[in-house]
Amino acid sequence: MSGARDYQGVAVTSPVTIPYAPRSDKPAHWFIGSALRALLDASGLDKDAIDGLAVSSFSLGSDTTIALTEHFDMSPRWIEWLPTGGASGVMALRRAARAVQDGDANIVACIAGDTAGSASFSNLVRDFSRFSSAAVYPYGAAGPNGVFALITDNYMRRFGAERSDFGRIAVSQRANARGNPNALLGAKPLSIDDYLAAPPIAEPIHLFDCVLPCAGAEAFLVMSDERARALGLRHAHVRGAIERHNAFFEDPVAERGGWAMDRDTLYAQAGLGPDAVDCLQTYDDYPVIVAMQIEDLGFCGKGDAPAFLRAHDLTVEGDFPHNSCGGQLSCGQAGAAGGFLPVVEALRQVTRQPLGRQVPDARIALASGYGMVTYDRCLASGAVLLEGMA
Repeated sequence: MSGARDYQGVAVTSPVTIPYAPRSDKPAHWFIGSALRALLDASGLDKDAIDGLAVSSFSLGSDTTIALTEHFDMSPRWIEWLPTGGASGVMALRRAARAVQDGDANIVACIAGDTAGSASFSNLVRDFSRFSSAAVYPYGAAGPNGVFALITDNYMRRFGAERSDFGRIAVSQRANARGNPNALLGAKPLSIDDYLAAPPIAEPIHLFDCVLPCAGAEAFLVMSDERARALGLRHAHVRGAIERHNAFFEDPVAERGGWAMDRDTLYAQAGLGPDAVDCLQTYDDYPVIVAMQIEDLGFCGKGDAPAFLRAHDLTVEGDFPHNSCGGQLSCGQAGAAGGFLPVVEALRQVTRQPLGRQVPDARIALASGYGMVTYDRCLASGAVLLEGMA
């Protein structure tokens, strides 16, 4: 990634969220199509102007992006299919930005959406990957809870973290969710005592370490800066972006991610450092992954996240605003849309379009993702720095 081309001239705009629901009888196609309609409404564009389509989903069945073009009566000249979960938002943005820069598409709709039926989550866990279906599920492992219990336990033993350290993440995000109408748990206060008293799920994972599966969608548009300005759209510029897959595969259990390999490229590309970031939006399927991202993105050293969390206020009004919408721990995990949530929320904050509360004076936001769980780690990681226009 040394000397990687910058993202000059690319704009990200029109953050869209299709309201989350704990259960839905509508298919993923409906949520993705609703997001496409919302993008058109937000931007004032006609559908024919969208000539690029990037989609991420886990519940489309046998369909992919190419099939959706027929569902939606579209004829794009560039498409991308990204069933990469928590890293899909950053990956969609990076690929769409390059398509715009290279002239392969003028306007790309990036959409992630999933439904949530009575058996959809258990079916997804059972058939998530060859690793899960052949090497984990038959032996009674508790799906992702079991995997992240292993990662959390290893992290606690290795670095001396306590449950209360992870509780600071969950509690601050619940506070941030107040006022966000899309946060399914936003109206339910959470104290550190509540967090610590929660029943165990898979030790050391307890109830409030886990996300609530739900249905919903997240989306945004990528186009040239010139076009965004001509359309009068509030937008952000991509200052830098990275992705890495199967990082540190030699580690027996994940305790670091691909961000640690490429963060110098990220900040060099942007011409700034971690101290310039006004708000951080991380993928938060479990608190331990948040701690890893804080470390590996350079906000503190490896193993120092517990002390960092004790020393900082992660609420919207605090000195380290983090997951300002409440994150998945308070909003819910709408399947692959959870991987878009950090990017969409970062875009909302730097363009002053939050669903809930605004981080004061937010101009630079960092969004990161982590996806595709196997049995002891996730395989995909990414991060993007967005700068809002004054």
